Amino acid sequence: MFRQFVDDDLGCASYLVGDAEAGVAVVVDPALAIEQYMTAAADESVRIERVIETHTHADHVSGHGRFALEHDVPVAISPIAEARYAHEPIDDGAVIEAGATRIRVLHTPGHRPEHCALVVDEQLVLTGDSLFIGDAARPDLAVAAREGAEDLFHSLERLAALPDDVRVYPGHVAGSLCGANMSSERSSTIGHERGWNAALAVRNLQDFVLSSASVSTPRPPTTERVVELNRGPWVGKPSDPTPIADAGGATVLDVRPFTDYTAGHVPGAISVPVSGGSFGTKSGFVLLPDEPFALHARSAAEAQLAAERLWAVGIFECVGYVLRPREGEETLATVDVADLKRLLDSADVQLVDVREQGERDSGYLPGSRNIPYRLIRKLGCGALDRSKPVVTVCESGPRAAIAASLFKREGFDARAVADGGIADFSGDVVSFRRCGS
Repeated sequence: MFRQFVDDDLGCASYLVGDAEAGVAVVVDPALAIEQYMTAAADESVRIERVIETHTHADHVSGHGRFALEHDVPVAISPIAEARYAHEPIDDGAVIEAGATRIRVLHTPGHRPEHCALVVDEQLVLTGDSLFIGDAARPDLAVAAREGAEDLFHSLERLAALPDDVRVYPGHVAGSLCGANMSSERSSTIGHERGWNAALAVRNLQDFVLSSASVSTPRPPTTERVVELNRGPWVGKPSDPTPIADAGGATVLDVRPFTDYTAGHVPGAISVPVSGGSFGTKSGFVLLPDEPFALHARSAAEAQLAAERLWAVGIFECVGYVLRPREGEETLATVDVADLKRLLDSADVQLVDVREQGERDSGYLPGSRNIPYRLIRKLGCGALDRSKPVVTVCESGPRAAIAASLFKREGFDARAVADGGIADFSGDVVSFRRCGS
């Protein structure tokens, strides 16, 4: 028995593996939302008897605490993780049995020193955060990037030595910040990855270290917090958000569609639509650590969904949600891509490109300045002229919308290119090539 679960918001994958005939199973790398595994186990008529962690996760809060607290399920993890909760240590070469199903442990450090892959019945391998489909894990979240890259090189060699027909099921798919070039495919084979995965094509250790250690993708925004939560003690299920009359001084996170935000929002609210991709990650970038916040949603269900996605990345400071806030409303203007050419010819506005530097290097609009949206609250807005409107732009719109709400919060006359972006611009763009690239 085998089931894969994918959190599309974070790009995280988890697994239910077991023996239906014997009526037992294990969960590998569970999300905090454990209800999905309990439902699947009931459907398969199996009992979950163990949680196995491939490593201490840095991008999402594990559900192992809920399994332990709510269902008395033991947790297995490498002793190198130094977990601060009761656990069963698993070492390289150990075999865990779930009925007739045999799960062999392969120590595969690199992403983290304790990382282990799991070979199931010699037919498939759960690679966790080591080998992805089309890519390999980033090595810089737990140790120095070069040290992690060297370990990862040897771990990938070990995985690539498995038979061609062994199926590969990774811990992440496209959308995660734990890798840069992951495929959206959810499984592969060792033979296919050996032939097509760029990370496996590099056979020289130093070349691999140089390439893998040069990580440009931003770190997950709540990395340190999430690692500490996952090390223990147990994290239980947070309380559901409750309705409140107003935010009462807390920051307002507006999770409605951006069109609702532009039509009218609480002054100072930050717009991150829960319907957009990577909601938890984007919210983690724009909320300050330990910052109390209230959700502005269209319904209780929308507020609940937003809260659950925030819990997944270790953000628990929600004071409640508002549906029809009593505070006065303000609006925000938007700009069409077609208007960008005219704006570029005007000295009356400040055009801010809110993409990452690496994206900007591939082509940017003349006269724009670069402030990645995730850094606006950290870096401040001192370089901008408050007497001129600010227009934000990104590749296709969503990040520009978030950025405009942040600038609006700071008192700027902010406008977003929200339906499109540089990818749709028909005018001239400037490309930039860095030395060594």
